[in-house]
Amino acid sequence: MSEKVEEFNKYRSKMNEKILGSGNKVMKRIYSLDTLTYQEGALSTKVKEMLGLSTSMVLRCDDCIKYHLEKCYEQGVSTEEIFEVFGVANLVGGTIVIPHTRRAVEYWEELQNNPQTP
Repeated sequence: MSEKVEEFNKYRSKMNEKILGSGNKVMKRIYSLDTLTYQEGALSTKVKEMLGLSTSMVLRCDDCIKYHLEKCYEQGVSTEEIFEVFGVANLVGGTIVIPHTRRAVEYWEELQNNPQTP
């Protein structure tokens, strides 16, 4: 796993433990809803992760973009599909999404070049 991917996942896990360990019911329910949302349903998990990626790009959340890129990678999304998602996000979000697309491409390459990534 690349250092960049490992660092992101380590920090995310550490902070999620703290948040969920706080005992706050609202936060636990939000995390639970997030998990339930991406399960198989009328839409496949793969499609839901691509939707999550596109909306995260429009919202300009780099952490969310990284998370959904990893999930897309795990779901077998191809580079061609990823770039179509990028196209939708840039059309909907406007040119302000371009810097996030640059970072997303860089992170996608990290995932592609490190086969140990989950």
